[in-house]
Amino acid sequence: MSPDPRRDGETPTDLAERLVDFVEALRSKGIRTGTSETVDAAAVMAALGLDDRHRLREGLASALVRRSGQREVFDMTYDLYFPVGIGVGAAAAEIDAESAEDLRDLLLMAIAEGDQRMMQQLAELAVDTLGSVPTAGSSEGGWSAYQTLDRLNPRTLTAAAEAMRAQQQGRGQGQGNGPGGGSGSGGSAPGLGGGDVADSLTRDEVRRMIDLFRTMVEAEARRRTAEVRGRDLVTQHAVRRSASEVDFLSANAQQLADLQQAVQPLARKLATRLSARRRRSRRGRIDIRRTMRRAMGTGGVPMRPVHAPPHRTRPELVLLCDMSGSVAGFSDFTMLLVQALRGQFSKVRVFAFVNTVDEVTDIVREGVDVRRRIAEEARITKWHTSSDYGESFRDFVLDHLDAVGPRTSVLILGDARNNNQALRLQDLHEIAQRSRRSFWLNPEHPGSWGLGDSVAPEYAEVVEMHECRTITQLEQFISRLLPV
Repeated sequence: MSPDPRRDGETPTDLAERLVDFVEALRSKGIRTGTSETVDAAAVMAALGLDDRHRLREGLASALVRRSGQREVFDMTYDLYFPVGIGVGAAAAEIDAESAEDLRDLLLMAIAEGDQRMMQQLAELAVDTLGSVPTAGSSEGGWSAYQTLDRLNPRTLTAAAEAMRAQQQGRGQGQGNGPGGGSGSGGSAPGLGGGDVADSLTRDEVRRMIDLFRTMVEAEARRRTAEVRGRDLVTQHAVRRSASEVDFLSANAQQLADLQQAVQPLARKLATRLSARRRRSRRGRIDIRRTMRRAMGTGGVPMRPVHAPPHRTRPELVLLCDMSGSVAGFSDFTMLLVQALRGQFSKVRVFAFVNTVDEVTDIVREGVDVRRRIAEEARITKWHTSSDYGESFRDFVLDHLDAVGPRTSVLILGDARNNNQALRLQDLHEIAQRSRRSFWLNPEHPGSWGLGDSVAPEYAEVVEMHECRTITQLEQFISRLLPV
């Protein structure tokens, strides 16, 4: 791989422009960086220099990454704006492999031996050999990680790599056996299932190496494409946004899984904020009568306000969650987050609906495969499977209205797309009137409210409706609006 000539020949002004472009790219992917962070990053570059790329990466990350879940986005963007080089590396170019079968054989050996350096060289060569994608009517093409992996198909090497690695480990254990048949440090005790454990560890390690190779191929395809198509374009289309900025309605299966992993860290942070707010509010409200009486000693000037004893109660929370279609992912995440925050409330009850309502508090409390269990165990549909908010509100009033009281805050989760059914605004009004406060979290952009079968404007006249499309917006709502 030839070194990046732009790096060797760059002036300080060029480096400053590249750093600014890098920061703007991070900002476009949801990593909030401002002027102060950019200045810090420039100081890091001046202090560390450009000799050690890994050290520079860690230095810039310390200056620009402020929140968990952002490091993967940072690393992907860094590889585009500060690439290791241009083209195929010299070591990779010297590998004697002319076909996909040759590459597969070499990859099998590298995985079995755990040689990550060789895997990186093979990833470079595989993308260059198998991943080229010409663009019709243009001299600028690109490289496809999907095409490379599809032709190479590394997943089929799992069994062969496991067998090869197990064979290598067997030889190592045989050499370690002492005289008289005694086992060396690598042997397994009989009767303890040592062989099964070793097999499991081998299998997991092989799969981890294959996943690592896939990541290498994806990074190499992005780097090579950026050389001809531009860093900005590749960043826009090939770099995922940080988990906190992923739109609930457009998230794929992997992104939804990442969101699930973010529940507990986010819950701990929000619990700390809510606890701090509660501590600040312990003084209670100002007692006007007693304050004015005390002010008589200072000529009527209320120099020392008197606070009434605080009414120390934790609110109750009721969730009404639409579990239909793509909205289910948003509801699923919010239910788990609120359940993780249950210590901040005196009581939490969760109800799910599509066109009728059923309580699912116990299912959510267990937190295991919540969406599937709700679909299988709860009665949330009647004679059809389309959303019907009006019918669901009616059933809630008839069967579960006792869950709402003067200390209860009600959260309704859904996109307010009612499939042209009756709105039953009077039932929603009754729920709102009975509760202490009520909010509606809508995962759609406000520009879509009222379009098609959306009745969000009508429901927003009864219940205060908030846009809630990302983790960031949900975090802001919980930390600022929920009563404590």
